[in-house]
Amino acid sequence: MATSTIRYGRGATREVGMDMANINAKKGRHASARSGYDRVRVEPTDSSFMDAIRFARAEQPDAIVAIGGGSVIDTAKAANLYLCHPDADLLDFVNAPIGKGLPVMKALKPFVAVPTTAGTGSETTGVAIFDYEPKSFKTGIASRMLKPTLGIVDPLNTRTLAPEVHVSAGLDVLCHALESYTAIPYNMRSPRPTNPALRPAYQGANPISDMWSLRALKMCVDNLPRVYRDPLDHHAQEQMILAATFAGIGFGNAGVHLCHGMSYPISGLNTTYRHKGYDVGHKIVPHGISVAVTSPAVFEFTASASPDRHLEVAAIFGADVTNAKAADAGRILSEALRGFLHTLDVPNGITAFGFSRDHLPALVDGTLPQHRVTKLAPNPASRDALEALFERSLRIY
Repeated sequence: MATSTIRYGRGATREVGMDMANINAKKGRHASARSGYDRVRVEPTDSSFMDAIRFARAEQPDAIVAIGGGSVIDTAKAANLYLCHPDADLLDFVNAPIGKGLPVMKALKPFVAVPTTAGTGSETTGVAIFDYEPKSFKTGIASRMLKPTLGIVDPLNTRTLAPEVHVSAGLDVLCHALESYTAIPYNMRSPRPTNPALRPAYQGANPISDMWSLRALKMCVDNLPRVYRDPLDHHAQEQMILAATFAGIGFGNAGVHLCHGMSYPISGLNTTYRHKGYDVGHKIVPHGISVAVTSPAVFEFTASASPDRHLEVAAIFGADVTNAKAADAGRILSEALRGFLHTLDVPNGITAFGFSRDHLPALVDGTLPQHRVTKLAPNPASRDALEALFERSLRIY
């Protein structure tokens, strides 16, 4: 089990200056909109990562503070990694087969992450995700060495989020929890790495991650609709930022699978869609939305691998599973997910983003290389299976 040190509490952000002093940081830089590096792109790309990397290499900070959502924290992770590997090319550490997937073998600079959204859990994980523009899909870098030294989880920092941002971020929490709990079990992964340093960050469902993921799922189901309906429900907001951190600990070690793998080309191939509540100056299918729209199809597909787990999480959504048969687990969970997404006004499938059946081959092509996550699916996802899942996700209501 690997995770960052976490500090939680209202107003905990005010302590970050003392944290920098305590590590004797003399040239730290803030990756935020107010000071230091302020060019973080919402939903980063390889180009925006490289811009931040060049900035870090020029500035040579001895510590990094990232204040923002997952885009900011992931950008800071990349800047820290390549600052400490000045001769490395971007693809050297990017997940294979898209990049070389080289292991990170040395410690990075001290790094404090202060999330201002309740979604990615990036303050706990060693993963940095970006849109790889040459291929029109997302990919990432995964190494325990990327984990922040400290994550400061302060619920005051999400008070001013737009409702739509709360929903998108919260749906990322939802799918982190669901996917990690239903991933292939850790003891079914093979072959065993020849060296522990080569073991991937994502290990499959395991007893420790299961506890964090299930707790995060329950917190999300109970509180995300409340956050969406009432921007003054501060208790629900506090529960959601905790859920994001809990899910980060869970999936950061177990991993995610098909919802995330399929989301990467959905985001990358988007040419026109701009989501309400995201005034970011460019087209965007927010990450949590792109992940959630395939979830009804995905979990109906994966249920046969572990029907008991799928029924267990369906019950968390309020489904009556008292006399449910194993064969019905996928349908029951899929229906529960559709109802939950509908209450949050999630768009009606990938047709809402401009996709049609004509786009299915390209969406599949963008999913197949995502081995970091797709190989954690409990049922193998062939080309035909993926095409069927995308087709079932064209409309979800």
